[in-house]
Amino acid sequence: MAITPAESELRAPAAAPDADEPQDVLAACARAKAASRAIRTLTRADKDALLLAMADALRADVACIVAANDEDVARGRRAGLSEGLVDRLRLDAERVAGVAQSLQDLAALPDPVGEVVRGERLANGLEVRQTRVPMGVVAMVYEARPNVTVDAAGLALKSGNAVVLRGGSAAAQSNRALTAVLRDVLAQAGLPPDAVTLLDGGGREAVHQLMTARGLVDVLIPRGGADLIRTVVQGSTVPVIETGVGNCHVYVDAAADLERALAITLNSKTHRPSVCNAAETLLVHQAVAGSFLGTALPVLEAAGVTVHGDPDTVRAGREVGIDVLAADDEDWAREYLSLDLAVRVVDSLDDALAHIARWSSGHTEAIVTQDLAASRRFVASVDSAAVMVNASTRFTDGGQLGLGAEIGISTQKLHARGPMGLAELTTTTWVVSGDGHVRD
Repeated sequence: MAITPAESELRAPAAAPDADEPQDVLAACARAKAASRAIRTLTRADKDALLLAMADALRADVACIVAANDEDVARGRRAGLSEGLVDRLRLDAERVAGVAQSLQDLAALPDPVGEVVRGERLANGLEVRQTRVPMGVVAMVYEARPNVTVDAAGLALKSGNAVVLRGGSAAAQSNRALTAVLRDVLAQAGLPPDAVTLLDGGGREAVHQLMTARGLVDVLIPRGGADLIRTVVQGSTVPVIETGVGNCHVYVDAAADLERALAITLNSKTHRPSVCNAAETLLVHQAVAGSFLGTALPVLEAAGVTVHGDPDTVRAGREVGIDVLAADDEDWAREYLSLDLAVRVVDSLDDALAHIARWSSGHTEAIVTQDLAASRRFVASVDSAAVMVNASTRFTDGGQLGLGAEIGISTQKLHARGPMGLAELTTTTWVVSGDGHVRD
């Protein structure tokens, strides 16, 4: 990839900054802003070659990455991290290979930059096109999932942006190892390594500086727990795309295929309970509650799930010898991120919709039913970023929905909603072409 003499001034050492020294956040963001000007003009071929080289480099450095992650995991366990959070933190050889594959998958996707969203020739002869262009600098504040480091960098670069990353301290060694690999590949390609910048040190003050780096950072995306997201949304002067916690529901309708419903419930809850698209609440129509819970509760217990239930669910558990904990409002509101599940028997579809309207975080809801009218009503009534019909909540994921890796799942309603892929990291420019036109 050739670079111009002006771009050569943006080159910097490939390694991430010294982790022991807090960075000047505004200076780091300024370098990222300068680097973004080199990235935004890359061709699709250049960007794809860059992503493929990064994937190869991650595979080549897997031993170093896993060793760094082992340090984070050991430190997390000493600090008392729950096993759910440890699972989110862990990178083994298989997961590193998956992260590398996500970059390959991104390289295979169409480039959104340059796409004409709409266009026409006006009656006066002007040609008008609304065209996708990069945001510039995308920043992320996130917690203990180091795979986000690579996903965010890959999505940002493919969409023509630079990225500034502020990961959680729990994944500090992993994030340093991963970004060092990515920055090395950028340098080897003759591109500014500051296109991928990891902010290290500085504590809350560094996060505050990032949140208020208006003019240097074009959009900020928080990804993590409710407290982190609320802090960023309330304290930022930089535009924010709000991701949300996942208090996701599975509703088993009166017309459900109960064998299918059990498979969907089990997958939604147990496939990976520590992630935001795992189900946290199961709602069961009273018409099928007896037969369904009689089968489902023993299966859930065998899978290690602790059930927190309403009185009907507690009674159903007693009938099959399963201890069900009494649920309260805290359970209906909670994102467990563990092998816990709140279960309630509802009188009707309306009752299920009312429960979801009150307690959902707006992430993902699923209905299991063979009644087309019920499914249509559920889809029309639920106000969430994703709605599943006869499918697991675990499908709310950029990779699963064909977007490649995702930078987060937005639960807001402006610009981006649901899994955010490449298109969501672009904005638009109006290109107007005339032939000496002047306005009357």
